[in-house]
Formats: sequence, structure tokens, C-alpha cells
Amino acid sequence: MVSDGPALARTVAAFAAGRGPVAVDAERASGYRYSARAYLVQLRRSGVGTALVDPLALGSDLSRLGAALADAEWVLHAASQDLACLAEVGMVPNRLFDTELAARLAGLPRVGLSPLVEHLLGLRLEKGYGAVDWSKRPLPPAWLTYAALDVEVLVELRDELEGILAAQDKLEWAAQEFEAVRTAPPPARRAEPWRRTSGIHRVRGARQLAAVRSLWEAREHVAADRDVAPGRVLPDAAIVEAVLSEPTDLAALTALPVFRGRAQRRLGARWWGALAVARDLPRAALPASTPSAEGPPPPGRWADKDPRAAARLAAARAELGRLAEGHALPVENLLAPDLVRRTCWEPPTDTSPTRVAQVLRAGGARPWQVELTAAALAASLAASLTVETSATCDGSDTGDQLY
Repeated sequence: MVSDGPALARTVAAFAAGRGPVAVDAERASGYRYSARAYLVQLRRSGVGTALVDPLALGSDLSRLGAALADAEWVLHAASQDLACLAEVGMVPNRLFDTELAARLAGLPRVGLSPLVEHLLGLRLEKGYGAVDWSKRPLPPAWLTYAALDVEVLVELRDELEGILAAQDKLEWAAQEFEAVRTAPPPARRAEPWRRTSGIHRVRGARQLAAVRSLWEAREHVAADRDVAPGRVLPDAAIVEAVLSEPTDLAALTALPVFRGRAQRRLGARWWGALAVARDLPRAALPASTPSAEGPPPPGRWADKDPRAAARLAAARAELGRLAEGHALPVENLLAPDLVRRTCWEPPTDTSPTRVAQVLRAGGARPWQVELTAAALAASLAASLTVETSATCDGSDTGDQLY
């Protein structure tokens, strides 16, 4: 473990003098901690070997290490999962190769690190510690071995995948995808994240929804203050059970199964206070019975809400599916499903390939995706809109009958 200043200085010097791409990985403590920080950073480079770096012991500042690798291509597996926590400690790549994304573009059936290594390199990675608490100190030797193996053959895997992509004439596609991942902004925060509480479908009425929201927000404050995963502070099932039980006082709340424990009794007044806040809210402050709109509704509801849009989506999916199959790509990598849905829900009036290409670019599609899909998507939209116009002119605009 690289865990003090002198060791970090030696590591910085060694990796700066290394050759070729650098394999990078990070371990978080998802399910244990509230934060998504990196608790271990693994590196491997030709001419150097492997280093396991402890960001906690180094004040969560690995910027010198990041600077030493500024000229190297960084190789990560599923990079979008690790780039944010690496940036938090001062490590930001200038060039990126994502082996998971490369495998998707190559049309390989299994893109996890272990199956890829076995399929392309004939090796089996020892697994078993991916979901452990990486904030624990000291880290057991078996965990460190597991962590080191994640970068052991990552560069070799990169080279194999590059060869496959080159043979398929997809290297430029991959370069565009890697750059999009590298430069992607942080994901937008959901407008009402509390609505994702597991079991909320059992809750009825605005007042009960307000109680779920209030308990969820109280739990978030406790979890953030303690840096503990929210589900470990109070399970979703306990939130829903408290709301459905409608306890009349603190004693009734703490008599519920989950709330009987010592930890929950200590927080009982906070949970009761959250329920009281929801109970006393004026009607105007209660949440809506349905989530606020964030783009189109789920596709399963399109047939009822807008049969024409459902028909457009079905036509677009069929055309994109044919294209994806022809290029040995997962259809979701050919064009983002959310972008397809948004385009079909509110299509441009002008369905020419040029206009559809503009819509796709504005929605974040990469040049290679626009080049492959714009004409086909424009044709399917134009055909659907032609059918709609004909139905309207014939006086048969009945929606359900037409589709």
C-alpha cells in the first residue's frame, strides 16, 4: 500500500518513467458509505508494475500522481463508474480507453471484466470481494490481491480489443465514445429522488407520499452527516412500513419491528419529527400523486397516452434494431434509448435527414452515431407522420383503431 508521502513520491517518479498506457481502477464502498469517494486506487504500467494507493492516508490528494500520468492513455473498465471518484482525488485522464465500452462496440456477448479476460486472454480472474467495505482499515491481504488483479492484464485486454475494433473498422467510433465518457458532465440530480424509495407503490394518497418524502429527507441528512449508506441508516422497507402504519406517537413508532433496535430508538425522535412535519403540511405543500414530468412517459404507457407516438417508437426501434444487427452492435450503443424516445415523442416537424441529424447532435449523439442513424430514423419518422396525416385527412383519426 502506498500510504505516506515518501512512498507516493517514489510511485509518482516510477509511473512517470513507465512506458505505454496505464491501467487504472478505483474501489469505492458502495452500500456502506454515503459518499462515492475512492478508498483505493490501483495502477499498473509497463516498466513499473502495480501500485495500490490509499487516498485516505494521503489526504485524498493524488494530484501529483495524476499529473505524472498526464501524457499517458488511461485504461479503465467501465470508466464512467470511476472517473468521478478519481477526479475527486485529483486524477483526471487526458486520453481514455474503456475496455467495457470497447467490448460493447465490438459486439462481444459478455462485457464484464472477468468474462472478457477469460474469453480474450484465456485467464481467470480470482473474484469475490467486489462488494466489500473498502473503507475498512487495514485492508486484508486477500482484498488487496483482488484489487491488484483488476489491473493486472487490463492493458493486454485493451490491446486485444483494439485489434478487434480495427478489424471491424470501429476504432474511430470507439475514440468518439471514449472521449464522450471522458468529458461527460456529472449526471443531473433527479427532481424527486425520494420517489425511488423501494415499496412506494404501496403508499396511497398525497399525505402518505409527503410522509415518505419527509422520512427520506431526514434519512439523507443523517446518512450524509455520518457518511453511511442511507439503507444502513434506515431501510426503505422501514420508511414504507412507518408510513402505512400511521403511528399516533413516538412509542407506537418505536414499537414497529425495525424501529425497536437500539440504533433506531436513538434516532426515534428524529423519525417521529419527520412524520409530524408531513402530518402538519398544508394541502398546497403536499406532493403530487404522480411524479413531475422528466421527459416522455415510460414506453409501456405510450399506447394509451399517444398511440401515434407509440407507433413512431415501434417503427424507429425496428429500424435501429436492423442497423444495430448489421453492424454487430447493441442497439443501446448505436443510439441512446432516451434520445430515441424523446425524438419519437416530440418529433421535429421537418423529418428530413438533415433536420433529424441536428436533433440527434443536440441530444448528445456522437458523429458516428448520427452518420449511421439519421437517415434511417428520419425515414421511419416521415413514414409514421405520413400515415398520421393520411388518417386525419380521411377522417379516421381514432388513434386506437389506427394503431
